[in-house]
Amino acid sequence: MTHLIICVAIVLAVLACIMIRPGGLSEAWVALGGAVLLLAGGYLSIGEIPGILARQANVFGFFLGLMTIAALADQAGVFDLLATLIARWASGSTFWLYAGIFALGTLITMFLSNDATALILTPIVYALVTRLRLPVLPFMFACTFIADTASFLLPVSNPTNILVLDALGHGLLPFLHYLLLPALTCVGINVAIFLLVFRRSLRLRYAEADLEAIQPDSPLRRYTLFSLGIIAVGYVIASALQVSLALVALGGGALMFFGAMLYKQLDWKRLGREISWSLFVFIAGLFLIVQAVEQLGILTPLSRGIVHVAASGSFLGVLSVAAGGAVGSNLINNIPMTLVLISAFHGAPQVVSQHPALIYATILGVDLGPNLTTVGSLATMLWLVLLRRKGLDITTLDYVKLGLLIIPAMLIVSSLEIWLRW
Repeated sequence: MTHLIICVAIVLAVLACIMIRPGGLSEAWVALGGAVLLLAGGYLSIGEIPGILARQANVFGFFLGLMTIAALADQAGVFDLLATLIARWASGSTFWLYAGIFALGTLITMFLSNDATALILTPIVYALVTRLRLPVLPFMFACTFIADTASFLLPVSNPTNILVLDALGHGLLPFLHYLLLPALTCVGINVAIFLLVFRRSLRLRYAEADLEAIQPDSPLRRYTLFSLGIIAVGYVIASALQVSLALVALGGGALMFFGAMLYKQLDWKRLGREISWSLFVFIAGLFLIVQAVEQLGILTPLSRGIVHVAASGSFLGVLSVAAGGAVGSNLINNIPMTLVLISAFHGAPQVVSQHPALIYATILGVDLGPNLTTVGSLATMLWLVLLRRKGLDITTLDYVKLGLLIIPAMLIVSSLEIWLRW
């Protein structure tokens, strides 16, 4: 019993430090430190580590390729161009600019993942709205919330989707059958509620003269746009054929890298800075921690309870899986919670085969749930890190207040849509 209590204490301390960041301590070192403590306490063995991390090679490869694509597209000025074009299209209306930023965030999330939206859109939109002398926070919240809200439009839209589909073996068409309509519904709910909540700030107008001039077209920008189109198509084809998305991401990164070298516009130092190497340490630490938690069976009662309720095949079953995934994501982050639910379903293969909609309820919960707190997903954590660099400190309470306005409604409506399409 003491052994179990110590493990729980270590895990809770890690989660608390990730949320609070005492002394500005990096989330990566917190997760790694937690894994080291679990290793020292005998909850993990050194011999297990290579196998645990090797099983997640697809996730590591996907992130490396993704960040390379995002960084090189940013260097080519593609996303700055898109944001400026949206601002010109809005013609001084903050309301329409806000709606346009949501649309751009949805597009980036759909084809490049929620983490790309956090990494790319946040600094670009921050620079844009400060230049236009508009309130920053409504736009910053739009960047992070749409990153998770739109993250189940395609399998590539969230790494957790890849984890679930890899483990449980479903492809693109079933994914779209169950999740395309709920995803579009959730995006609509998110946009509508935020337009209402921030309506006073969105009544302002900005001077179009404050916008930066659009840079002349360049061969690299054309090459980058063409490459992004190829990568997007590649993601869709790979999802349909159930080919590793990491291969597409790494191949896309190589394609972008070749273009930057070809046009002699590769900034090595900037590329090195924009690839978040500490993210790999963070993810590795989380995988090791969740392995220890799983081996001790700490979350087994929770996962078994969710599967038991889900086995009925009722709307309540779908909602219980989605809600359980959402709550768990805010307790231990959505990647570990995804692994816990996958483990639970592996222990009940008949439930999965008889009720495949539960797989997509899992994706719904772990993708959408992180909009409730600042520790639910890597995308939100990346967003927080970027804002802290800008001198903005978003409290957990501010975030939770917004999350409570949208998450319950989105979970209920989306779960109902999944159940009706069963």
